[in-house]
Amino acid sequence: MTLESDTESTAPADREEPSEKLVTTGSEWWRSAVIYQVYPRSFADSTGDGVGDLTGITNRLPALAELGVDAVWLSPFFRSPQKDAGYDVSDYCDVDPLFGTLEDFDRMLAAAHETGLKVIADMVPNHTSDQHEWFQAALAAPEGSPERDRYLFRDGKGKNGNLPPNNWESVFGGSMWTRITNPDGSPGQWYLHIFDTSQPDLNWRNPWVREQFHDILRFWLDRGVDGFRVDVAHGMIKDPAFPDYTPPTEAGSMGGTAIDHDGVLTSMAVPEETPDPPYWAQPEVHQIWREWHEVLAEYEGDRVLCAEAWVDPLEKMALWVRPDEMSQAFNFDYMFTDWSAPAQRRVIDRSISAFAGVGAPSTWVLSNHDVVRHASRLALTTENPQGAGIGPKSAGQPDRVLGLRRARAATSLMLALPGSSYVYQGEELGLPEVIDLPDSARQDPTWFRTHGEKYGRDGCRVPIPWEAHKPAYGFNSTGNSWLPQPDDWAPYARDSQDGVPGSTLELYRSALRLRREHGLGTGTIEWVTGYGAEVVAFRNGDITVIANTGEVAVELPVGDIVLSSESITGGALPADTTVWIAD
Repeated sequence: MTLESDTESTAPADREEPSEKLVTTGSEWWRSAVIYQVYPRSFADSTGDGVGDLTGITNRLPALAELGVDAVWLSPFFRSPQKDAGYDVSDYCDVDPLFGTLEDFDRMLAAAHETGLKVIADMVPNHTSDQHEWFQAALAAPEGSPERDRYLFRDGKGKNGNLPPNNWESVFGGSMWTRITNPDGSPGQWYLHIFDTSQPDLNWRNPWVREQFHDILRFWLDRGVDGFRVDVAHGMIKDPAFPDYTPPTEAGSMGGTAIDHDGVLTSMAVPEETPDPPYWAQPEVHQIWREWHEVLAEYEGDRVLCAEAWVDPLEKMALWVRPDEMSQAFNFDYMFTDWSAPAQRRVIDRSISAFAGVGAPSTWVLSNHDVVRHASRLALTTENPQGAGIGPKSAGQPDRVLGLRRARAATSLMLALPGSSYVYQGEELGLPEVIDLPDSARQDPTWFRTHGEKYGRDGCRVPIPWEAHKPAYGFNSTGNSWLPQPDDWAPYARDSQDGVPGSTLELYRSALRLRREHGLGTGTIEWVTGYGAEVVAFRNGDITVIANTGEVAVELPVGDIVLSSESITGGALPADTTVWIAD
């Protein structure tokens, strides 16, 4: 994949062949795939208890295949105390009863493959739950034991070791260290947890830990999964000296971004020259991914590893997707780019250049389970730090009509770009962020950790609507819902939009069909000039894409408009509208 522009032309670097079993480099399915993220508890509920499950997913797979996506990524479904929405795993080789059983998973996987869909599982390797048997064994074992060495236990400082080993602060607030109590009741060592105290970090310098995860990968690969999205892929290795570290005032604890463990950005990036914190992006982490790459290469086909790597700048993040490491990495820079033509052109240029430089595809994403849905985010009128969410008292309330219009235009632009795109459940329905959740219903730890100062992520996690006039909009048959659904969601329901010209659902269907028919995912782009500073225009194969991010309509060239995010009349492209024109 190459980029040709007015200012820059970058060809892919030569790429190594990491495995004889890997298909011809450049033809892997994930290079151009559209991957649909399922948040299991909010997708479809087969039991009526108000929480989505694996059988519910199985029942709705035909709708995803019909939509036109290539793969499904499932947020965590492993056994877990659910203190952090499943990102606190107590057993990596079992399904949490909340979502069903291993047999339910196998049936879901088989059904997905029968419909032509790949399945990607979410892997959480940086830490376990404190209820995991490994950590329970570590607590019961003496200091210096092999069991303790599986985690990061250290002696405290000060008199009787009553101070933490260093000053590191947890992403969730407070110290990154918690002291244990010995079996005899005396105070013991401290253990490291980058996130919550219930999520102790594993010691990834320990060969035993690495081998256990190789076996965990094989457990799911043997069942037939097509790859893994890897949580905190830039973490795991810490500076062995454990030096004190205080992040710059403008930075957060992810080394340029302040982020909750599964991707909640809370501040803007710091300057590129800022050193990485001693617990993020350490060079030795790359060897972990080389080893995982080799595990996946044991299996026939082209399995995928997708990195959740919050690393700045893009050129550095590309190091996670070199030929012998991971397959792709989420492009968060693109997700948080303003809806303005200059900003869009810059991030597209830079993304394709950075990833092509290591022979990897760029990825594109606008929404996920951790961010304000882009149908609302693109219409906010004041700054909204990521992770803060939107609630009834938030400043800069979004205009729902404007937000949806911009979201449709932004998605139409995104799906025309070469590489792999991610779609978050419900965005194909044009769902806005749910703003008016009652305080008593909120469940995101962010809401409680900040004593209500931040609304958190519940607004993008509300169960999605399927049928307008059924209980819980068809989420289940009982009307139960772990987060309350808005009273005005009937028009957003899938059956309300099915077959309706101009609906958001039909826009997605058309874009995904045309993307495949015209080979846009495997294409290249060439910038087109002459439309003004507020217009993004490029060619990808035989399709010309023109997106107007400004307020003034622009004249369109003569051609066959095959896709339009809004109705076009009079030969002019209105504000906040994207079109595809075929040769």
